[in-house]
Amino acid sequence: MAKILCEERVLEYSKEFNVMVVKLTDGLSVKAIDIADILNLHPMMVYRWRQEFREGKLISNPSRRVNMSLDHREPKPLSKKQLNENELLKKENMRLKKENDLLKKWQQYLAEVRQNDSDS
Repeated sequence: MAKILCEERVLEYSKEFNVMVVKLTDGLSVKAIDIADILNLHPMMVYRWRQEFREGKLISNPSRRVNMSLDHREPKPLSKKQLNENELLKKENMRLKKENDLLKKWQQYLAEVRQNDSDS
């Protein structure tokens, strides 16, 4: 996607990425500034890429290369300890959601009681 060119963190994006962003801004009914915000880009970069695309300067050259970097490895299977911890966290999450729902209902009930008291 992007590579760091020097210590000041100047990023260089691939042409395929630039074209994808341009097509995303054209294909969706979303503002370019919103797309830039979502992709953590400066809006001027998106505007410049759109202009270069319209002028024919930005052309994607798709390749048939397969990325063999370590970043795209398949995830390791979870250990039994991790699975157990995951199950415990799911149970705790469900319990907390129920508590939250109960508290919301209690607040609604109290609001109704206060409303009824103030009406009478």
